[in-house]
Amino acid sequence: MALWKRALLSFVLVLSAAVAVAPSAGPPRAIGRGVRIAGVNVSGLDAGQASQQITARFGTPLRFRFGKKRWSVSTSRLGLVVGVDDAVSRAFSADSGDDVDVPVVVDRKKVHRYVAALDERFGIPVQDAKLVGLVDGRPSISDSKWGRAVRRGTMTAAISRTLKTRIRPALPLVMKPLKPTVTRARFGPVIAIHRGSNRLDLFNGTRPVRTFRVATGQAQYPTPTGLWHVVDMQRNPWWRPPDSEWARGLKPIPPGPGNPLGTRWMGLSAPGVGIHGTPDAASIGYSASHGCIRMFIPDATWLFDHVRIGTPVLIVST
Repeated sequence: MALWKRALLSFVLVLSAAVAVAPSAGPPRAIGRGVRIAGVNVSGLDAGQASQQITARFGTPLRFRFGKKRWSVSTSRLGLVVGVDDAVSRAFSADSGDDVDVPVVVDRKKVHRYVAALDERFGIPVQDAKLVGLVDGRPSISDSKWGRAVRRGTMTAAISRTLKTRIRPALPLVMKPLKPTVTRARFGPVIAIHRGSNRLDLFNGTRPVRTFRVATGQAQYPTPTGLWHVVDMQRNPWWRPPDSEWARGLKPIPPGPGNPLGTRWMGLSAPGVGIHGTPDAASIGYSASHGCIRMFIPDATWLFDHVRIGTPVLIVST
């Protein structure tokens, strides 16, 4: 064999031997024995394995239950951010028996939005009794209905608390009942005004209380029909000219014997229209006003004491 070939062969053998005895990188660094992260045993695991374990535990969707319904929602939708790398890094320097906590941040805005969505899905609006119309001259009143709503503060706290742990129990959806504020049995005063016969009927719910002769609007300024409500009540009111052609140039009139509104004013939600006393007693029983409902002054005083803000006023053409 040529001299140069022998030299090359010797070099290859020496290089192979050097490679064979070169020290290896060794196994990945492992977390010490008896170390836990958020209660999870991670002893003997490397960083990747430990991160996978903790990410899986905290990434488990939240579960909910309400009646027979069951559903879950991802932690990302609820804005959960988990400091897995930080916890795993600290686990490598922890002593046996240590339980390393995991830093967790919860986006409360996202939690609030999800709780609001639950309320939209499972809540039932409360329904107060309402005046529907007149049937045979008496008020027809709808039934009230109880509602329900999610207890938003309770659910927001429960979700936030659960997200901060690796435990994922099924959270019950906590609701609160919504009681109607107005019922048929305790509906309160109702005013029905018959424009054609110039009559005002007062009811307590559906029960008749008293009937009055009134004046309503003349043909040029008719009293508006429909369902309105008392929105303003004044004792000894000022009369101020409305923004109407017939009142142009007139001056405000202070309280007193000559005031066109008498001593009581019950303004309606119909613009510029109200129930009031009048010094013009001769107009009662006729279509004589500019749209308002006139009453004898003593009658207006009595009615004023038996109604309230929000009292429904149904005006019909008959």
